[in-house]
Amino acid sequence: MLYIIGLGLGDENDITLKGLEAVRKSDKVYIEAYTSLLSFGITSDGVSSLEKLYGKSVVVADREMVEEKSDGMLAEARHSDVSFLVVGDPFGATTHSDLVVRAKQMEVDVKVIHNASVMNAIGICGLQLYRYGEAVSIPFFTETWKPNSFYGRIKKNREVGLHTLCLLDIKVKEPSLESLCRGKKVYEPPRFMSIATAIEQLLEVEQTLGESAYNEDTICVGFARLGSEDQIIVAGSMRQLLTVDFGAPLHCLTIVGDTHPVEDEMLSFFAIKEFAPPPPPLTHLHPKISRPSPEMWLYLGPSPANQHLILD
Repeated sequence: MLYIIGLGLGDENDITLKGLEAVRKSDKVYIEAYTSLLSFGITSDGVSSLEKLYGKSVVVADREMVEEKSDGMLAEARHSDVSFLVVGDPFGATTHSDLVVRAKQMEVDVKVIHNASVMNAIGICGLQLYRYGEAVSIPFFTETWKPNSFYGRIKKNREVGLHTLCLLDIKVKEPSLESLCRGKKVYEPPRFMSIATAIEQLLEVEQTLGESAYNEDTICVGFARLGSEDQIIVAGSMRQLLTVDFGAPLHCLTIVGDTHPVEDEMLSFFAIKEFAPPPPPLTHLHPKISRPSPEMWLYLGPSPANQHLILD
């Protein structure tokens, strides 16, 4: 049996009881290591807080192993119980769907155990999940490669008033272009896109294409380390969010569409105070945010259990 188990977003304690039971009875445990392991205690030698909780060793599986060399793991799962651990929910990435397909082709039984994902945890800011359109990924730009396919999707979402979740690029164990050209892989240091970088790239594409999908006064919500004890959530214009230090990864960004009054009420709890003279009014759809007042707050808190709001 192959168990594909979501670990949630915070730390090792976010695994479900059903997931923990499956891990403890498994003969082999793997964890994918190319999305987010920052809060799960994974170190360079593979020793982790997960092993202490599970009472057994955990094999760290990089992207190359999962995407190109998973047949060995699947062969083990034909005759024994194998757990494959995924940060967030198992189907938050297409790679894991591909793993299920390959397992089925090899006649390996698969059981999926779900958990929280960024796709639903973003609801904490008050924007209603069913009012989101297609999510987009924002890749790191280079001097010669600046893809902008996300722009059209954001534009379509905003034309019908929907919010857009922007998932920001992660580079973990990525071979350098130079090493690939030489035929010998040399891996670049890990990189995690920040909200500031994402906004700068978004505005660069808007300036290039000029179709008015958004601008620096467009309201967004920035999330850092979502689901962790020290998570940060801040709402404000793109211009304002560029001034916020969100700290360590992982980050993601929501571009706000049309809002319901209840959504406005919730967003006001996370709205950023003014760092500069007020910009001109943004839109009648965001009265609380487009016309900042002393009642608008900056959320600095850790988890909801002990979050605090600082009144300006």
